[in-house]
Amino acid sequence: MNLLKLIVVSILTVSPITATAASEPADSAPQLAKPTPQQLTWQDAEIGMMISFGLETWLDKETDDEPKLENLKLFNPTNVDTDQWVSVAESMGAKYIILVAKHLGGFCLWQTDTTEYSIKNTPYKNGKGDIVAELAASCRKKGMRLGVYLSPADFFYGAIVGGGGRCETPEQEKIYFPKYRQQLTELLANYGTMFEIWFDGSCIIPVGDIIAKYAPNALGFQGQYQHIGNKYTDLRWVGNERGWAPYPVFNAVSAEAAKSGTSTAKDGDPYGKVWVPLECCTVIRDAWFWNTTNAESLRELTQLKEIYYYGNYLLPLMDIYYHSVGHGAGLLLNANPDRSGRIPAPDARRAAEFGAEIKRRFGKSIMETSGAGDVLELSLGKPTVIDHVVTQEVIARGQRILEYVIEGRADDRWKPLAKGSSIGHKKIDWFEPISLSHVRLRVLKSIAPPLIRKLAVYHAGVIPDPAHWKWTWAATDVPDEIVGVW
Repeated sequence: MNLLKLIVVSILTVSPITATAASEPADSAPQLAKPTPQQLTWQDAEIGMMISFGLETWLDKETDDEPKLENLKLFNPTNVDTDQWVSVAESMGAKYIILVAKHLGGFCLWQTDTTEYSIKNTPYKNGKGDIVAELAASCRKKGMRLGVYLSPADFFYGAIVGGGGRCETPEQEKIYFPKYRQQLTELLANYGTMFEIWFDGSCIIPVGDIIAKYAPNALGFQGQYQHIGNKYTDLRWVGNERGWAPYPVFNAVSAEAAKSGTSTAKDGDPYGKVWVPLECCTVIRDAWFWNTTNAESLRELTQLKEIYYYGNYLLPLMDIYYHSVGHGAGLLLNANPDRSGRIPAPDARRAAEFGAEIKRRFGKSIMETSGAGDVLELSLGKPTVIDHVVTQEVIARGQRILEYVIEGRADDRWKPLAKGSSIGHKKIDWFEPISLSHVRLRVLKSIAPPLIRKLAVYHAGVIPDPAHWKWTWAATDVPDEIVGVW
């Protein structure tokens, strides 16, 4: 328990609650890791959409592991509709889109001068097509943030998976490293502002000068060389492709982990020196790219689908939301346009249902407040039925809470509703519906005086099915095959 005990009892706040709205005492813990303004913006976005569309869509496989120039004749979508892609992202509440501009096979979706294995040598628009340009225009029109996935692995040039751009031979690296730098330059210089750059599997190729020149505010996912003079990555992969963040989630990591470019959820450390939040990525079907056999694998909204994906049944979308955003991480949900160039109608409908259900459950609180100190109490005015409490810290001043309990008052008695360790950007706690007159947060352990951006209560009328959650482990006790090994 902190020596400084500030007890703030608040009723409903009437002014908008922002990342710095809570009453903040003088910072007594300047040594805490803190996010950059760009990381704060990214964490408030909470949900993004990835677009996986390429030769794999025609090859009917997840990876173009045998790239051949003769495959280029296959790529000829008949109705590319990037406006529809953006509309689908908006419908599910996504605030940014990550386009897989180049996947592992090396096929490039833009007019590049670096390789023959690109869209310019396909029948699409007689070789004049540019999917990156089309999507960038749609994003600008709708005010959607855009990012790119540029795989450092490239089978066409012999760059191996998991090597961060390392090739099979030094001779290949002498050819490929300049090519990769040029590809990144083309994407960052020619298609407008970029929000995030995905270096899947990390990146050992120095690109900090390119980012500094063309996209200084873009966030790098994994990789070591995003910024000149700073080898820390901006965002971490959670360590699995199931879309969940093992709890607890701590945004800070050690300097060593941040430099590695391959840190995951297991590296979270409340006393770490570098702020590197988690991004959870997963699929809406059982594959990243559309194929002819997986229509039946489309995830349900709230029901478990008994189709295996990475050794587990496909969790419903709302459970993924609770596991990711509800644990304090970000969620990147994949969409896979089919060979026409549109996201299939069933997938688009499911994405919209997902966004609508999030908004229904959490779009408007019954009541909320903010404050500082070890105890924050919220009066509901009268007995009110609730089943969720959402708590957020003022993470601009660092993540401080290490242990807490949520309690509700009924019949003049306080009852425990939920407990946990990390809160960070957001923690969603849920429980069976109960009528209460007051709700309070009690912080039992913290690094520094707690700063609470929001304590809010909701009545969603439904809670997750605990049977779906049996695959959830503590972050420090997750098997390697779940977290992932680079």
